[in-house]
Amino acid sequence: MAPEESFCQALQIEIVKMTNPIPRFILAADIGGTHASFAIAERQTGGVSRVLYEISFESREFNDFDALLERFFSLPEPAAARPQLAAATFAVAGPVANGESTLTNLGWKVSATGVAARHGLPPVQIVNDFHAAGLGVLELPHVSFTTLQSAEAPEQGTAVIIGAGTGLGVGIIHWNGNSWEVLPSEAGNTDFAPIDELQDKLLMYLRRTYGRVSWERVISGPGLMRVFSFLQETGLGVPSKQLLDATKRAGADPSAVIAEYAIAKLDPLAVRALDLFIAAYGSFAGNIALSVLARGGVYIGGGIAPRIVNRLKDGSFMRAFTGKGAFTPLLSGIPVRVVMDAQVGLRGALRVAVIS
Repeated sequence: MAPEESFCQALQIEIVKMTNPIPRFILAADIGGTHASFAIAERQTGGVSRVLYEISFESREFNDFDALLERFFSLPEPAAARPQLAAATFAVAGPVANGESTLTNLGWKVSATGVAARHGLPPVQIVNDFHAAGLGVLELPHVSFTTLQSAEAPEQGTAVIIGAGTGLGVGIIHWNGNSWEVLPSEAGNTDFAPIDELQDKLLMYLRRTYGRVSWERVISGPGLMRVFSFLQETGLGVPSKQLLDATKRAGADPSAVIAEYAIAKLDPLAVRALDLFIAAYGSFAGNIALSVLARGGVYIGGGIAPRIVNRLKDGSFMRAFTGKGAFTPLLSGIPVRVVMDAQVGLRGALRVAVIS
């Protein structure tokens, strides 16, 4: 396997000679259902000074978290830094309790104490990936966002981060009176609530396969493929041969192909599938905003939103977001932004590690 270095690939880690026994580095990782990103940074008083090394892997190329971590530490730079790690934080795509988690879309079981013991690491923290993403949002400059709806927000108002990728994550960003904290959530796994007849039919279609249908079954990478299949199999459209051929190419991600063809308007069925996906996404985001009164803002993260941001800006997402009857005025007063930084979760994991 050839790991793919990310945007910091030009930076090489500065290896401290072993005669210096003071732990100097921190390790952080954002482990999702598709990608796993790692970073090593210097630990200094007051925060992380700079990321020194960063690399990403394909999560599904590994059988479990231990195999992934062993691959990471087999590389020269992480191996050299390992003896001087002061802290390690792993953000994982799954609910976390007592330092343990089972990753929802991978089935991997991770334990903070187990990982530390097996890999000879300093105390390890396991946090939910959207806990980390919520903290990462606080680190980002304004240029890292694309605005879908402008509005004045209270300085310390509750906010949320929502993101569709392999799954559908949610985090609640809350001011506790002294500092910002992020409350993890599994709202993406709550029951899908259709808002029109087409979505009613989608629910019935998915129910035949899954029984209970969650929002994540619709709003995720695999969800877009399910929406497309629903439209095709119920006779609401016929895909082009070019699109079908593209989805069957070696290594192709069918959902990414559908989104690409929809954005370029190369296939009417792909366009309709993405329209339905965006309408459901906007409705779900509006539900979450109402649930926590997110007057501080709604941040749309995850891997899908940046790729379809121009479609999100065309108004259909916001119409579904604000279309809540008597609560439309309230939702129209909430700022909504797309997070364009793909490493927001990694930033948040670094923030957790540096203050641990």
